[in-house]
Amino acid sequence: MTNLPFSALDHVQLAMPRGGEDEARRFYVDLLGMTEVPKPEGLRKQGGAWFTSGSVSLHLGVEDEFRPAKKAHPALRCTNYADLTRLLREAGVTVVDDLRIPELRRCHIFDPFGNRIELVGE
Repeated sequence: MTNLPFSALDHVQLAMPRGGEDEARRFYVDLLGMTEVPKPEGLRKQGGAWFTSGSVSLHLGVEDEFRPAKKAHPALRCTNYADLTRLLREAGVTVVDDLRIPELRRCHIFDPFGNRIELVGE
């Protein structure tokens, strides 16, 4: 096949409980350093929040019967892994180092809603 059907990952969506937007902003903007992107007008009434950093787009959508994603997760490649994980630890975020792939620096964190996120060092 010469024409691949996909060129890039557009975004990842995680779920969050209704009313958690401010908590999401504190975590994704204040701690992870992402930028909030205004949702399109037609989607705002549903709640949630969208965040970006470089080519990474992460959307949080409201789910009324919310359950956090404990296994499925996005893996975010970090430009300054050591500084970010230190900042997260200092802020009280549990950072679980994963040494099962020796040549790869990586860990798992959980957002305020319990969604698992993998951080990978460059």
